Amino acid sequence: MKAKTFFLGVTVGLVGGLATAIMAAPQSGEQLRSNIVRNAKSTKENLQDLKEQVITLKNSVVNLKNEAKNNIPKIISDLKSSISNFSQEIEPDATKLKEELDSLQNSIAEIEQNLNEMNKK
Repeated sequence: MKAKTFFLGVTVGLVGGLATAIMAAPQSGEQLRSNIVRNAKSTKENLQDLKEQVITLKNSVVNLKNEAKNNIPKIISDLKSSISNFSQEIEPDATKLKEELDSLQNSIAEIEQNLNEMNKK
């Protein structure tokens, strides 16, 4: 409905502008009729061009929607697969890092214990 309202507004505006130009122009009747016919043809051509552009835009939006509908699930699936593979690849490294952190914590605890014993002596 909004497109119809828009085109109606454009048409009314063009007709109103044309009527104003006709009334304000000091021309003979024959020249006036010739200008009216020419302006009507020009307006009709402009409206036809606008209609074609709207149809092209509509088709582009439909194509984009269809491509998104078809491609987004595949992209999400690929992304999930990549994340899963990455998690599996880093798991051994993560386990190794955890073991090293545990070893460092044990070493720190031993050092603290040794320092406490040295302070008591």
